[in-house]
Amino acid sequence: MKIENKILLVTGANRGIGRALVEEALKRGAQRVYAGTRTPMTHPDPRVVPLMLDVTNAEQIGQAVAQVGSLDILINNAGVAHYDDLSDRSMLDRHFAVNLFGPYDLTQAFLPALTRSQGAIVNNLSIVALAALPIISSYSVSKAAAFSLTQSLRAYLAGRGVKVHAVLTGPVDTDMNRGLEIPKISPESAASAIYDGVEKEEEDIFPDPISASMAESWRGSAMKAMERQNAAIVAGQPA
Repeated sequence: MKIENKILLVTGANRGIGRALVEEALKRGAQRVYAGTRTPMTHPDPRVVPLMLDVTNAEQIGQAVAQVGSLDILINNAGVAHYDDLSDRSMLDRHFAVNLFGPYDLTQAFLPALTRSQGAIVNNLSIVALAALPIISSYSVSKAAAFSLTQSLRAYLAGRGVKVHAVLTGPVDTDMNRGLEIPKISPESAASAIYDGVEKEEEDIFPDPISASMAESWRGSAMKAMERQNAAIVAGQPA
């Protein structure tokens, strides 16, 4: 799965990792990049097609499907993160709407196109999907759910020839991490590593030094082995 000559859709494309993913795709020779944002944007490169796309808006998702047509790679990057302590149920609702149901709805909407192209889905998650960071509890819970969704989709879509990647991102220098005095990589470095992982067909992509430090232990873990065993159950079912 090379990025060159491919058609991509990136959600949350107006800033941070999303914007970097758009630029890196252009550097790698993408044929077209649809840039999904909740606010209007422009781009000097004619290969970039801005889309008004709030991932919680069913009407805008339908309009995006009609406009995009062919698609090789869907990157579910849009996300929200707020500090909370799980005392307010509405915070869970807000995070799940964007971080879980957004990728789910986009995937279902574009699945026919991705099946035709034998394409790929890339879900930008977080290392907190593996171990919660309590100061952003609802975010952690939503990303853990999105990781489980990613694993399930990976099993079910393998038979259709659609690959599903989980990006388990560590600290990146974005608005979400502004003010946190911790080592962070640039969005540009994260975007480059994400595409490297896609091109190498890595199921779980660890795009920065902090997340990469746990990549080997995760890939050799009992939990990863269990994921493969469980996926084999799906593969053994009749179509």
